[in-house]
Amino acid sequence: MILKGIVVRSPETNPYGNIAREAFLLENVPAGTCILYLWQNERTVVIGRNQNAWAECRVEELERDGGFLARRLSGGGAVFHDSGNLNFTFLVPKEDYDVERQSEVILLAVRNLGIDAVRTGRNDIETGGRKFSGNAFYRAGANAYHHGTLLVHTDMAAAGRYLSASADKIRSKGVASVRSRIVNLADCMAGLTIPALIQSLCAAFDEVYRINAEKPEAPPEALFEGGGERFPKLVARFSSPEWKYGKNPDFRFKAARRFPWGGVEMRFDVKENRIAAAHIFSDAMDGDFIISAAERLNGADFNREALTEKLSADYPPGSELWTYARDIAAMVFEDS
Repeated sequence: MILKGIVVRSPETNPYGNIAREAFLLENVPAGTCILYLWQNERTVVIGRNQNAWAECRVEELERDGGFLARRLSGGGAVFHDSGNLNFTFLVPKEDYDVERQSEVILLAVRNLGIDAVRTGRNDIETGGRKFSGNAFYRAGANAYHHGTLLVHTDMAAAGRYLSASADKIRSKGVASVRSRIVNLADCMAGLTIPALIQSLCAAFDEVYRINAEKPEAPPEALFEGGGERFPKLVARFSSPEWKYGKNPDFRFKAARRFPWGGVEMRFDVKENRIAAAHIFSDAMDGDFIISAAERLNGADFNREALTEKLSADYPPGSELWTYARDIAAMVFEDS
């Protein structure tokens, strides 16, 4: 039975710190308590635990623009976060976990702002047939959480750009995202701001749970014993390449392109984020280079830097074969 509520906010917009705080709170939920954790990420694509980053996101473009790729603990699909989006997480002991009650907080908060909202299926909250909140769920040990997005004035063009991965190039065994019609709440209520939504959420939280929630000013990692030691380890875990990229399910990749020096078709089998088998077909005049390129790629990490280094390492910068190698590495990640 929930007897106490705590509302906490993250002090930053870095996704790795924010996901680490969520995990830390999950480990430390007191009995009889519901924690409402509110947080925002800046220019981030967050993928589900069982998704393939390359199949869900234009990773190269996102990171080139200063954005972040993050992988969460829960399942579900890929979502885009920016300063126009507010994220919520309800963290409770398993015996008090109640998706309907938790969702009622969101519904009441939005309705109190004058926007009609309904929960559809298991994962979405909509208004007027368009989704403004996608939800996901996770359980570990004695506790569980339910988290989701709240689109207020998110940059929809950026979301479409970074989430538009090429399905033609990658055939993944991972869970694919289901795209829905989405809407910003500010389009439904002119002038709506993140602070106004937070205020409405806090009031709805108190009303639904019949509590007067505490609102400590300290960051989440300072609320419970051991945060000073545990929190940095969680940040390191969620920001590591092994977590972000290495969790990708096995997949097959193919791409084709014609360059001034010849046409190239590539096919890779990728396992544990390494190229297990590379096949390159080309009508380029230098057949030995193509054979060597395929051999070099076997065992390489599946990222632009590793492929570029493997392919061009033995060729003088600016030479003809160096240019060929760079062209091949670049085509792997274009439009992916």
